[in-house]
Amino acid sequence: MKFIGIIPARYASTRFPGKPLVEIGGRTMIRRVYDQAKQVLDTVVVATDDERIYDHVESFGGNVVMTRADHACGTDRCLEAYNAITTPQWRAQNDEQTIIINIQGDEPFIQPEQIHALQSCFEDIDGYIETEIATLVKPFTEEDSLDDLENPNTPKVVFDEANHYAMLFSRSVIPYLRNVDKSQWLKAGKHYRHIGMYAYRADVLAKITTLKQSNIELCESLEQMRWLENGYKIKVATCNIASIGIDTPEDLENAKKLINLI
Repeated sequence: MKFIGIIPARYASTRFPGKPLVEIGGRTMIRRVYDQAKQVLDTVVVATDDERIYDHVESFGGNVVMTRADHACGTDRCLEAYNAITTPQWRAQNDEQTIIINIQGDEPFIQPEQIHALQSCFEDIDGYIETEIATLVKPFTEEDSLDDLENPNTPKVVFDEANHYAMLFSRSVIPYLRNVDKSQWLKAGKHYRHIGMYAYRADVLAKITTLKQSNIELCESLEQMRWLENGYKIKVATCNIASIGIDTPEDLENAKKLINLI
């Protein structure tokens, strides 16, 4: 089994243009993501549509490929990058034994433990890997606030207890504790926040990128619902490490404060 980390990195961003190249404590955000991933994975590739990012990754000795600018999502960009670094002959022989890990380019504090958790979802049994797609969740705790739980920008997940396969992703609170006062939800129920890292078996990645957008996906604006609605299974790994994404300049300043860089 081979694991390949791919980091989609676009320069254009409505809320924070050029964020892959902003500096955090002397290193750019994209380099921090790359360096963290390399602690675990032998093969890490940045997939970008911008020459500035491409040139920067090359300057620190990183692997990088140029991809199209019109991809609708990072999943599509991952597939193009994977195809760019492999040959059709290689893929025909190795796709079912190759796992692509989609690592968010705006999470510079990704931890090796998170990648290990994703890897643990894939088991080679007599040459066959049953898991198609895997992702991460983190439990909500009583230290979180009700605002955190109800925040629509924080997708929630429910999964079956026996096999840890996702049943539903939603921006709403799931499960909804009907007979419990909201003030007690974090104490009385089990809720999980979705951490937007994915790993795909390479042959599955090639298939899901051909799917048309689905009804629940469009309602929730959550791409992973397209996969569930089309019968694909998403294995869920649990970790207790918070995810710190950088979506705005304010997020960047807060992140710097958290690690005592300013």
